[in-house]
Amino acid sequence: MLRVFMRRATSATLLCTLSSFAAIEAEAQVPVSPDTELPAVSVISDTDAKSNKKAPAAAQQSSTPKNSGGGAPQTARSEDNSDVAVSPTGIASPVEEIASSVTVITSKEIQAQQRRTLPDVLRSVPGLNVVQTGGPGGQTSVFMRGTNSNHTKVLIDGIDVSDPSNPNRSFDFGQMLTTDIERIEVLRGPQSGLYGADALGGVIVIYTKAGKGPPKATGMVEGGSFGTFNQAASISGGTDRYNYSFNVSHFRADDTPVTPFDLLPPGTIAHGNRYDNWTYSTKIGVDVTKDVAVHFVARYTDATLYFTGNPGDNLSRSDFDQFYTRGEVVWTTLGGNLTNYFGVNYANLQTDNYSFSSGRSSNDGERVKYDWRSVLRVAPGYTIVTGAEHQNEQLDTPALFAEEWNRAGFAELQSEIFRNFFLVANVRYDDNENFGGHTTWRVAPAYVIDATGTKLKGSVGTAFKAPTLSQRFQDFPPYFFGNPDLAPEESLGMDAGFEQAVLGGRAQFGATYFYNDITNLIDSNATYTSYANVGRAKTSGVEVFASADITESLRVRADYTYTEATNEITHTELLRRPRNKASLSAGWTPYDPLLLTASLVYIGETADIDRATYANVTQPGFTLVNVAADYKLKDGVSLFGRIDNLFDKHYENPNGFEGTGIGVYGGVRFTN
Repeated sequence: MLRVFMRRATSATLLCTLSSFAAIEAEAQVPVSPDTELPAVSVISDTDAKSNKKAPAAAQQSSTPKNSGGGAPQTARSEDNSDVAVSPTGIASPVEEIASSVTVITSKEIQAQQRRTLPDVLRSVPGLNVVQTGGPGGQTSVFMRGTNSNHTKVLIDGIDVSDPSNPNRSFDFGQMLTTDIERIEVLRGPQSGLYGADALGGVIVIYTKAGKGPPKATGMVEGGSFGTFNQAASISGGTDRYNYSFNVSHFRADDTPVTPFDLLPPGTIAHGNRYDNWTYSTKIGVDVTKDVAVHFVARYTDATLYFTGNPGDNLSRSDFDQFYTRGEVVWTTLGGNLTNYFGVNYANLQTDNYSFSSGRSSNDGERVKYDWRSVLRVAPGYTIVTGAEHQNEQLDTPALFAEEWNRAGFAELQSEIFRNFFLVANVRYDDNENFGGHTTWRVAPAYVIDATGTKLKGSVGTAFKAPTLSQRFQDFPPYFFGNPDLAPEESLGMDAGFEQAVLGGRAQFGATYFYNDITNLIDSNATYTSYANVGRAKTSGVEVFASADITESLRVRADYTYTEATNEITHTELLRRPRNKASLSAGWTPYDPLLLTASLVYIGETADIDRATYANVTQPGFTLVNVAADYKLKDGVSLFGRIDNLFDKHYENPNGFEGTGIGVYGGVRFTN
């Protein structure tokens, strides 16, 4: 039974919540430690000569050359597991067999480009627009394939990290550091058939590093522009029976300009943002017997952001305390053909705001989830995934306490119908304490033509976004009231495309058309006093890519995305969805100890809202260029440096928040 307890709302809570809403808007469980080295699915018999395939592996968002020098690992692309993806099916699968549009970013690429925060990593991914209110630590939203910023589900080591306490149950990407990330998978298109609520635009799955081999200690120190001073350290290792990894990261930027001068009242001084983030994480695995393993992960972030809520104000402050953990038991039986995962997740996100103009407010969101998933290999080329979960979610503010449960079950078939024709189909049923049952599904076929190195792919599926506890039950009398009768937002989406390998697989190119029809969108009602299911939107576009290993020491990649995102009620463009986005990256090892990388990101003009007047405006486009270098002094010691925004481009994304200008950074990395 749903439990809601009302408390008296303060004006500070109202202002903070509504401002947060404005800034944001303009599941099958995947394993904690997926085995990407040995894909769990073998879809043809051992006698088939699979090694002759030349199908493209378009997933890699990589500019790091095969013969990479500097501090980056000296491995080929296939050896860093970027040719394998887990998120499209929940099973580690070769990318050449996957119909879904998925981008895989490995720790090797993150280290090569020296990206320190998650928003910086995601900016160049096709189909995404990353919007950050100011510099590091500013509220960060991701718009995937033109859908809303709360239509992307985010999992870290299998844990749903969306925030139950904010109005849209969205994830603030700005609070996550990258030091301990092993791989990121960006899965585009509706995915509720496997992942449940919130996955209308897609899913971003993040895995942190697991230990292996002899005990290893690493350390990093970096300094640079805007008072930046970062440190990180880790201890990891493992044997055939156990593995462990302990990490601590510290990010600090003391003075990042974010307020455009034309917004400052006369005679006032622009205050730069200050951000401080300490993140601690661990991952432990133990093989209790040859058939039973236990996994445990935990992550805690303690961050503080000082910012100006209104231009010319003194600094306000937001404190973030985020804790995520998952325990998992893995039982393998039937000669390795059946694997069961039993997991318990816990997430707690606390935000305290101290506003110069409106006082103090706080939110506390909590989620507990129990899940079971089984992977059964019924025959060569046929794998069945089934599972169930029970989740309880809570919202706690000075004005309200509310909670509810959601139960779900799902099934998926991953198959090779005949040689080189791969098909994934899933269906899921969610039963929510408040709005009842909801069924979603997805079908994704892919066909590989060996003779020409061509992959044809497509998918069609449905998704939904459950109304949040805040939208249904949080009142701000006499101004605004929740609506307990809200229904889920729904979508039908599809895509179709091809990928082509040339030059013996050294180069690839391809294109994918996508389309989404979203109904029952939650928006303010006609009197702006509550929420209602009155919105409808359509998004469509094309994602195009080309990549090539020019030589063993030089790799380049280019991506282009065209997006149309329309409000079907007002027939206007949706906010902060650029029609045109392009990225270009390159990595070069001129000689063995040195690795050079460069990246370019172009964001076209977008519809936005003027921060000062709230009028609709067209925000100009911009281009950013970053360069980085990594030099291996000797075994275990590397020097690195980078220049972000090389040409000091002035831009705003979103309107009223100055993008970070040119920055120069450098440091040293140690490994025993």
